[in-house]
Amino acid sequence: MNQIDLNGRLAVVTGGAQGIGLAVARRFVDSGARVVIWDRDGAAAERAAESLGPAASARAVELSEDAQIEAAALAAGPVDILINNAGITGGNAKTWELEPAIWRQVIEVNLNAPYVACRALVPGMIARGYGRIVNVASIAGKEGNPNAAHYSASKAGLIALTKSLGKELAGTGVLVNAITPAAARTPIFDQMTQEHIDYMLAKIPMNRFLEPDEAAALVAWLASEDCAFSTGAVFDISGGRATY
Repeated sequence: MNQIDLNGRLAVVTGGAQGIGLAVARRFVDSGARVVIWDRDGAAAERAAESLGPAASARAVELSEDAQIEAAALAAGPVDILINNAGITGGNAKTWELEPAIWRQVIEVNLNAPYVACRALVPGMIARGYGRIVNVASIAGKEGNPNAAHYSASKAGLIALTKSLGKELAGTGVLVNAITPAAARTPIFDQMTQEHIDYMLAKIPMNRFLEPDEAAALVAWLASEDCAFSTGAVFDISGGRATY
C-alpha cells in the first residue's frame, strides 16, 4: 500500500459501516487520520469503528433527516475531510413502474444528504482555510443505467453538485471532487436483481467488479494535501467502462 499522509486530519465517512465506506475509513486510519463513521445502522457502525481501533468512532445518523446530520456535524468537531459515500439503489424497475416514494427515498439519501452534510461542514472548512470533500457518485450518473433511473439521476445530480460546489469554493483551500466507480461487489448488491448485476459486469472491459480497496486508494489521494489543483472534477474508476 502506498503511503498517503493524512496525519492529524479528522474525517467523516458516511455509510462507513461496510463496503467502500469501510474500506475508505480503514485506509484513512492507516494513513494517520481520525475517522468518524456516520451510518444509519448504528450497531454496524460501532462494530466497524471497533475493528479500526481507537482512531475511529461511530455515530448512528439517519441521512434522510437533516436535523440528525446537523447534530452529528456539531458533535464531530473540526472536520477536515468529508466523504459522502452512503447510498442506496432502490431496487430495479422501469422508470414508469417505480413507486414515487422509492424515487424520492433514493434522491433523499444519494443527493439531498450530501448537500445537507456539505452545508453543515463547509463553513468550518472555509473558516480554517482547508478542506477536502469527496463525493462517491457512480458511472451510472454519467451513462444512465436502464432499470435504475432513480439511482442514475441521483448520481448525476451528485456529479453536478460536485462541480458547482467546487467552483464556489475554489480559492478557499476547500476542494471538492467526485469519483464515478463501476459496480463493486458489496452488500448494496442485495438491493439489485441478478439481471442488473449481470448487465453491469458485462459493461466493464476489465471483466470484473471494482474492489473496495481500489476505490479507497483513489479517495485517500483526493482527501490529501497532495491533491492540490483539482476541484469540481470527476475521477473515473470504472475498469474502462467510462467513455468520457
